[in-house]
Amino acid sequence: RYLLEQDFPGMRIGPEPTTDSFIAVMQGDVEGIVPGNALVVDPKKPFRKLNAFGNAFLNRFVCAQLPNPVLESISVIDTPGILSGEKQRISRGYDFAAVLEWFAERVDRIILLFDAHKLDISDEFSEVIKALKNHEDKMRVVLNKADQIETQQLMRVYGALMWSLGKIVNTPEVIRVYIGSFWSHPLLIPDNRKLFEAEEQDLFRDIQSLPRNAALRKLNDLIKRARLAKVHAYIISSLKKEMPSVFGKDNKKKELVNNLGEIYARIEREHQISPGDFPNLRKMQDQLQAQDFSKFQPLKSKLLETVEDMLANDIAQLMVLVRQEESQRPTQMVKGGAFEGTLHGPFGHGYGEGAGEGIDDAEWVVARDKPMYDEIFYTLSPVDGKITGANAKKEMVRSKLPNTVLGKIWKLADIDKDGMLDDEEFALANHLIKVKLEGHELPNELPSHLLPPSKRKITE
Repeated sequence: RYLLEQDFPGMRIGPEPTTDSFIAVMQGDVEGIVPGNALVVDPKKPFRKLNAFGNAFLNRFVCAQLPNPVLESISVIDTPGILSGEKQRISRGYDFAAVLEWFAERVDRIILLFDAHKLDISDEFSEVIKALKNHEDKMRVVLNKADQIETQQLMRVYGALMWSLGKIVNTPEVIRVYIGSFWSHPLLIPDNRKLFEAEEQDLFRDIQSLPRNAALRKLNDLIKRARLAKVHAYIISSLKKEMPSVFGKDNKKKELVNNLGEIYARIEREHQISPGDFPNLRKMQDQLQAQDFSKFQPLKSKLLETVEDMLANDIAQLMVLVRQEESQRPTQMVKGGAFEGTLHGPFGHGYGEGAGEGIDDAEWVVARDKPMYDEIFYTLSPVDGKITGANAKKEMVRSKLPNTVLGKIWKLADIDKDGMLDDEEFALANHLIKVKLEGHELPNELPSHLLPPSKRKITE
């Protein structure tokens, strides 16, 4: 709702658990809802495989269509609220974790939403996050309603959230958490406004980059699936080889399922396969219980060679083609809705701060502190109104900034490129040092409002 900046059909938002359906929010010429059973038979929609989850799920799955510029670039799957406490015991009637896993394999980004007041990770939420295993690279976390608590409490809440997530998401890299208040109401406690703005911009940039990388992600998924299929073939053929041709099939099947871990280890050794490429052991054992091993196919080495050849050669060529295609196409960005709000004008992120300070002022912003900088300038032995680079360096290194940064400041401040600084250029250099020391980034080129008044004619 926040990203689209308009209501979508079937939307219900409230403090109580509201969404009990999966809602696919997609671009459409006319506003309306398409029910689940109709969705899975629509050849133009990518949901046909969801048929396997049955009526209990399809009755809880709808597509909300509406014309919106944001949806021209991305579609959003709004998932049901996670149950906690007593409600967890009431079955949903379908395999919730399996449905989430199906979506997780196919989406570009997974956003876990937490409320700053309700941080408890319920059993179902824990199961959900575990179902998203192997997709940690797609996961991001949003800590919402952060404007409703004081800074000190927010720090504790953030720490508690990271600790809880660390126990469930077993990755060496810390999962990215965006803190903010993602609705269009006044902030209750505005102390952290700047933090929320910066976090929102980071999240927006993350979402906006998705269409640009979509083709590469699909290619990445194809490679992942090819490797899994290869390992799967080794496992199935190993089980087939071990089966007796006539008697004792059932006993042998039980024995093989129980010893599946040893079979994994053997295949790993024989074919130099990474342990991370194997399917989940317990899940595989559960799946194998219902299978007839005698119907399994023996290993077809020719097909395996074809897969190996594809991974070694075809994929490399595809990568080059994808890169070429991306460079020729105009940059795809998510536009419209909340993404437009901070692009232009004084409410753009960082407007009037750092190097942008004084952008709208009639007088040169550096002039405010110039008398103080002039005092230092005249102690540095100026000759014909200019100080040498060596003398300027002695003063500039007092800032303790690294040479790489000071070198960039020198390049921006030495406007006439004569290797010396006059009083205005020296004041500008000190102003840029102050900008950097306050934690802002330096511009790559000097903005026009920072040009000293006497130098403006030169550049024109």
